[in-house]
Amino acid sequence: MKTKSSQPRKQRKRLYESPLHRRQKLVSASLDKKLRKEFNRRSMPLRKGDKVEVMRGSFKGIRSIVKKIDLKKLRVTLEDVKRKKVDGTEVHVPIHPSNLKIIEPDMTDKKRQKIVERVKGKFEVKKKEKVKKEESKEEKTKGYKCPYCGKVFNSKTELNEHEMKEHKEYTKVV
Repeated sequence: MKTKSSQPRKQRKRLYESPLHRRQKLVSASLDKKLRKEFNRRSMPLRKGDKVEVMRGSFKGIRSIVKKIDLKKLRVTLEDVKRKKVDGTEVHVPIHPSNLKIIEPDMTDKKRQKIVERVKGKFEVKKKEKVKKEESKEEKTKGYKCPYCGKVFNSKTELNEHEMKEHKEYTKVV
């Protein structure tokens, strides 16, 4: 049985040497009080697109959307949290996730929905746009369309035969 050390140096070493798949849980933030009741959990791993509020530091009180999550450095970059450099350019300031509170989570992720279902929380499923997928499926089911006259054929060979018979002037014979 492994024993966990309480020594700060060993805790830091464990944190720095942890693999990326374990760091995802380390990048979690506490939930808003309403969300705690709704999801029956205290905190949740951050995802790109979550709306969060900064709770500590010089940017306290700012509400913004998560722009980027850096698992190697264990930092989160927000859209509205910027600092001016000496030359005048603005740079995003990375913030530790423990200083953030999730106000509005992005529930389009299926893994996140399963997390909430596992704890038997209530939530509305926000579905992504399926219009684009349906259009692409319709195009695939149509078959092969002739670029010259617009007729549709079931196979590529039928389309090639049609082009050779009907559109000799457009096709090159090698």
